[in-house]
Amino acid sequence: MSLDLSRQELTKECPLDGSCDWNFLYHSQFSEYNLPIYACSKCKLQALYPRNIDYQKMYGQDYYEGRAEYSYYDERKQEVFASYVWDARLRNIAKYIQKGNFLDIGCSFGGFLQRAQKMGFRPYGVEVSQFSAEYAQKRGIEVYQGNFLDLQLPENFFDVITMIEVIEHLEYPQKIFSKLSRILKPGGLLLLQTANFSGKQAVEAASKYHYYLPGHVFYYTCENLQEILRRRGFTRFIPYYGVDFSLLAKLRKSRGTFTSWQDYWKWWRIAKYHWKSKLFPGSTSSMVLYAFKGETNI
Repeated sequence: MSLDLSRQELTKECPLDGSCDWNFLYHSQFSEYNLPIYACSKCKLQALYPRNIDYQKMYGQDYYEGRAEYSYYDERKQEVFASYVWDARLRNIAKYIQKGNFLDIGCSFGGFLQRAQKMGFRPYGVEVSQFSAEYAQKRGIEVYQGNFLDLQLPENFFDVITMIEVIEHLEYPQKIFSKLSRILKPGGLLLLQTANFSGKQAVEAASKYHYYLPGHVFYYTCENLQEILRRRGFTRFIPYYGVDFSLLAKLRKSRGTFTSWQDYWKWWRIAKYHWKSKLFPGSTSSMVLYAFKGETNI
């Protein structure tokens, strides 16, 4: 595919004003994926292009059970430990919104939503994987299975929308962010967790950064995410460098993967990264963004 055609196709997806300057950046060097990465010199958005992703095939049973080349962990086996982080995040969310309709996009097996339900929220999920969506539905949670853009969701309905390590997986960000704004109530909270590509960690690693993965198609910065959302009626932002919950919750979760007492040495590395993110914002590339939609509907 020619460079000019690639630029044109990426400009069509621009979630800003379309005044893009897309250029080929490099092929990624993390693992052996060798992904072609483009970048916009104006807004610093990065994208995988070209791409041809079969989402149902990629996020099937093998993806969750570690048998695929590109896999995720099976949270069902770690729910007791994962709940430490889920509960800590929900307590932080409750500082701003204590009740209402709670949508988790990319809800996987529904563990996080089940904890939200116990906190008093009404849980809803979106999950592209039929395998994990069906499991979440068996918990009694209303889960919409399919591609987010293809689903009919009520407008101005959700009080909280969470996307935890999900936004980077989604194509057509122009449409994605507009739909997020439409379905969130005025005054509602959108929580996005993703890598911050203006963070020092990502900048220094460049093509070797570990976030360049086959299922990731767009790569954001804290700055362009806020500008994208500001154009869609979001008026208040709280960026958390690192994560939006305590180190203690993170350490307690990590115990779920420990197999011997020697694994506790990992706590030093986890703590070092956590405090580096907090004390020197932008020194790492982990980020959670809380974005609040304006009270006036758009």
